[in-house]
Amino acid sequence: QAKRYKHNTEFLSAKSKRSRQADLESHVQGLNEISAKLDTASRDDADKYSSEFRQLKTNEVHLLNAAFFRAYHFENISDLQSQITMDTMAFLRLERDFGTFDDWQKDFIACGMSSRSGYVVCGYNVMLKRYMNFVVDIESVNVPIGTFPVIVLDVSEGAYYRDYLNDRKTYIVAMMKELNWTQIEERFKKAEKIAKVTE
Repeated sequence: QAKRYKHNTEFLSAKSKRSRQADLESHVQGLNEISAKLDTASRDDADKYSSEFRQLKTNEVHLLNAAFFRAYHFENISDLQSQITMDTMAFLRLERDFGTFDDWQKDFIACGMSSRSGYVVCGYNVMLKRYMNFVVDIESVNVPIGTFPVIVLDVSEGAYYRDYLNDRKTYIVAMMKELNWTQIEERFKKAEKIAKVTE
């Protein structure tokens, strides 16, 4: 089930908040429907061109990524008391892997500006053993393997166009001003556990 999110931010209009919540719910509903259809889909007729099984499996990945990316986005924005301190795991790891926290911010914004209609994701990559920012073009393109997301920002046109028109950068900066670092810190702690297991 899709969790219902209440965002106090004034950087997004009430219409945008309702629209994005409805969008999340529709993706979760679609994922549930795909899951039910997969229970009875024929494996014997599977092929790489037009089989029902292929269509269901590719749609499953798209909807799965969409649902979780959106949920992560909603969970880590809209903190009116947003603040990060230098002794947090998030600050220490971002500074370690990007040189400075400011360099991380610049790289994160650049990735957000580079996504065609998707997300900018900061995550821990278990193969490279470091935190990285990724450009994700829609939910099923450029999604990195072996990566646990710690910060997710939806930069698709649907997330900002109603309030910001073509000014994506102003939207990105506004969202970053209210990142929920408490939520993000918990994700970093999980990522650190993953890092230890995969050493």
